[in-house]
Amino acid sequence: MPGTALVLAGFGVFAISAIKTEESMPYILALDQGTTSSRAIVFDLEGQPQAMAQQEFMQHFPQPGWVEHDPLEIWQTQLQVAQEAIQRAAIQPSEIVALGITNQRETTVLWERATGKPVHRAIVWQDRRTAPICDELRKGGYEGLFRQKTGLVLDAYFSGTKVKWLLENVPGFRERAGKGELCFGTIDSWLIYNLTGGRVHATDVSNASRTLLFNLHTQRWDEELLGILGLPKALLPEVRPSAGLFGETLPELFGAPIPIAGVAGDQQAALFGQACFTPGMAKNTYGTGCFLLMHTGQEQVTSQNGLLTTVAWQLEGGPLEYALEGSVFVAGAVVQWLRDGLGIIQNSSEIEHLARQVSSTDGVYLVPAFVGLGAPYWDPYARGTVVGLTRGSSKAHLARAALEAIAYQSRDVLEAMEADAGLQLSELRMDGGATVNDLLMQFQADILGTPVVRPQVTETTALGAAYLAGVGVGLLTQAQIAQRWAVQKRFEPAMGQEERARLYSGWKKAVERAKSWVDA
Repeated sequence: MPGTALVLAGFGVFAISAIKTEESMPYILALDQGTTSSRAIVFDLEGQPQAMAQQEFMQHFPQPGWVEHDPLEIWQTQLQVAQEAIQRAAIQPSEIVALGITNQRETTVLWERATGKPVHRAIVWQDRRTAPICDELRKGGYEGLFRQKTGLVLDAYFSGTKVKWLLENVPGFRERAGKGELCFGTIDSWLIYNLTGGRVHATDVSNASRTLLFNLHTQRWDEELLGILGLPKALLPEVRPSAGLFGETLPELFGAPIPIAGVAGDQQAALFGQACFTPGMAKNTYGTGCFLLMHTGQEQVTSQNGLLTTVAWQLEGGPLEYALEGSVFVAGAVVQWLRDGLGIIQNSSEIEHLARQVSSTDGVYLVPAFVGLGAPYWDPYARGTVVGLTRGSSKAHLARAALEAIAYQSRDVLEAMEADAGLQLSELRMDGGATVNDLLMQFQADILGTPVVRPQVTETTALGAAYLAGVGVGLLTQAQIAQRWAVQKRFEPAMGQEERARLYSGWKKAVERAKSWVDA
């Protein structure tokens, strides 16, 4: 099959060295392909992680505002950690009943249909090179059309303009795309293609809804939008439900074929993993970026406050379900910047200890608009800004300001979401790597004035992919998943209203300093 040679390059037949003697149990393998690392977790059907493996991979910054990944490195690291997680779990391949995939969304890959070879580095969701294309589309009067059909704003964040850029700027790509020689996919499609040896070129509805090409009303790729962007339909993957059979992995990858039965973008997967199945329930995920989603059921809520209408998921045979989303581009990435860019910490885990060395930022605000501002501002030309520095400012103040910036950005989004939904949340469920930081979690509750809840399993993105796969093979129901969700710690607001208002007012002033001159 096309792509098989590529898939197997550098990897021998995978063998399980550990043999279990007890009665066989069913497990689900979740692949969590993120912006800075590839992870794999083996879960049991109770949603408990049994083993995990993770590898970071290279970030490429060819020009200011440009962010790229090597698709082959993504595939190789993802395959390696999946194999490693199975070995660590000491289980047989036959015990894995399903595989779920969750992925960094909007990141754009083009590859050769015949060989499976990528023809360009992946353009990452954070990349801002297509902001001028979005400007031109707005000038052409297309913003309302895209918003009405896709639920999205015209921003460089999304995949459609990234594909347009590739076809317009790389010689030969447009001609090859027109002939059907190239495939486009978000990272889920890229992984599915490789896992199945080129047999399946598909995506799920949640990832499709992040491309600027998927019509929420017809639930299909939109011919008019493809025409406006100049993209041939032959490039596109087939769109399928989030829970259902996509295909089987090549048996030589893991020692046995495994059904791929659940696929969702990382934020939708986290919403599912947090068991936010009832309209009005919401979660916030702290990863490279920060993403707050509220489930709206079968209703498409059109935002009046800079948020996105997005597909939450679709179960096989069921309707599309939707969410309101606020996307913050830089959250955990600001901690990486303190580590890699400034060198004031050696490991990301040191940030809380450093920030606790001071009781406040002493008026320092850090606006991490390194790749522009997302919701609710949507300013691609904003840039990172630090205000309020004095001679007494230290690296501890900067560390604390970085953590507080994550919480302030989440409040920006939550206020917009509550206005759109016409309700006030009674609590916000939290997940992602930064939720282990108690200082951040408490400040988040304080600046929101709303309790925040950390679940027992904080890897809810991978858990959501596993749960979708379990539903996809008929072994789990949403009712069972809701029963398994449990609280690990609840953070109650402890800050007075006057102090909360004072601090947030300072943040809003700092954001104004970071905004582009065009909008000033």
